[in-house]
Amino acid sequence: MSHLSRRTVIKSLTLAGAGALFSPQSLWAYPFKKKERLGVALVGLGYYSTDLLAPALQQTKHCYLAGIVTGTPAKAETWKKKYNIPDKNIYNYQNFLDIANNDDIDVVYVVLPPSMHEEYVIKAANAGKHVWCEKPMAVTEAECSRMIKACNSNKRKLAIGYRLQHEPNTKAYMRIVNQKLLGKVQKLEDAAGYVDNRTDHWKQKREMGGGVMLDMGVYAIQGARLGTGMEPLSVVSAKTSTTRPHIYKDGLAETAIATLEFPGGVFANIKTSFGENVNFLNIHCAKGNIEMEPYSAYAGVKGKSPLGEINTPYQVPWQQANQMDDDALSILNNKPMLVPGEEGLRDIRIVEAILKAADTGKSVKL
Repeated sequence: MSHLSRRTVIKSLTLAGAGALFSPQSLWAYPFKKKERLGVALVGLGYYSTDLLAPALQQTKHCYLAGIVTGTPAKAETWKKKYNIPDKNIYNYQNFLDIANNDDIDVVYVVLPPSMHEEYVIKAANAGKHVWCEKPMAVTEAECSRMIKACNSNKRKLAIGYRLQHEPNTKAYMRIVNQKLLGKVQKLEDAAGYVDNRTDHWKQKREMGGGVMLDMGVYAIQGARLGTGMEPLSVVSAKTSTTRPHIYKDGLAETAIATLEFPGGVFANIKTSFGENVNFLNIHCAKGNIEMEPYSAYAGVKGKSPLGEINTPYQVPWQQANQMDDDALSILNNKPMLVPGEEGLRDIRIVEAILKAADTGKSVKL
């Protein structure tokens, strides 16, 4: 400011008002340097954050692990030492809103049980942070809508953690479908499941968003939607069951099957389970089939079609690193998110319809 006289500066401040002292558009403010990497705070330090997201953030180019939010002091101390996280970037659930004053943190990644997603996505958006939310987006469509509204109202971006939509082999089969390289899709089957023997996890607790539909069920729905390139018109039929009622209590679904109807008379039969190891997607097209197995694994997605193999290889946790880098670039370049909140809402609407169809024994229009 040496080229400005004291009188000129005072005059400018008088004309602009006191707000100029804090405004980057004031007459004498220097331009801010655009960030090259975004600081990410992980909210919830369970398995997914510990074993996948935190290691992935050591590989990312456009974002990094800047902070954590945990209700367990011992975890906070462990993460602090392992990742050299400053004390000022470590929060708990009582002082979470203080994150609004921390310029080190640009993005809050909510990795909590689904029943807590709405609360912390809205709090993060109100704190002025961009938000990434792990799937499932929330427990109900209404919650999803409120989350989207909060981010839009605060002019913050919201992305849902659908790693597969960023993944090259998923993009490859989507390209075949969307460009009709094998003609029109005629029908589809997919299944997503694994054997979960836990008894006291959120996935076994209805009040926390448990049951297979909100977890693995979302993969089955995504497979049907991405594999047809269309949105379903209705849930024709659905059924939920459990072989372990001592774990999945009071009708909570361990396994679910459903038939979805898509435009043009295309039907998708989907299955999801916490009692069976299964992971495949078969897309029947007019000129041949696309067969993906596995189609949703962390270690890689692979398959084949009459057009050739679909198998770009990589190692864990590349999917998560790739997803977060894509989302960070969208924020840095002010571009739309590849998987915005509206995408998560679509799936939860279908989840609710499948559960309603299973409960009533009737078809449900979407």
